[in-house]
Amino acid sequence: MVDIAAARARATELVERFGIKNPPVPVERIAKQLGVIVQYAPFDDELSGMAFLKEGAEIIGINSNHHPNRQRYTLAHELAHICLHRPHLEAGAHVDQSSVNSLRRDLVSQEGTDPLEREANAFAAELLMPKKLLAGALDDRMLDLDDDRLIALAKRFKVSLMALQYRLQRI
Repeated sequence: MVDIAAARARATELVERFGIKNPPVPVERIAKQLGVIVQYAPFDDELSGMAFLKEGAEIIGINSNHHPNRQRYTLAHELAHICLHRPHLEAGAHVDQSSVNSLRRDLVSQEGTDPLEREANAFAAELLMPKKLLAGALDDRMLDLDDDRLIALAKRFKVSLMALQYRLQRI
């Protein structure tokens, strides 16, 4: 069962816990303060990232070939898997012979059909573009969102324009 509201609530809890008051949300700092090891490496282009456990350590791998905004989204998405789906990571498929269990961010996750991926996407959107921070950035000019303003807002939050538009449609 998909629990989008719980995924968003968990992301909101992290924003509040770490006292984030202004964009952009320091997602890498949050991950590291949670004890997650973040590693960047060049992957095949269709693979954005992965979350896995190795000898008890929580590790997120990010495709270093991707745009920094995409890397931030991938990191938030993979952090969701660690925060929300640890049992699935523990029972995941072996990636190599060193007993690494993983969930991968790839084309399947982008389709939005898998319940775990839908939760991870909701968590990532809320973490990177918290409703409270977006509301503060928009003030009462919500109806005056021309292309230039949207682009400036996406840059402020360090997210893609598409991610911002998607998030604004769901608030």
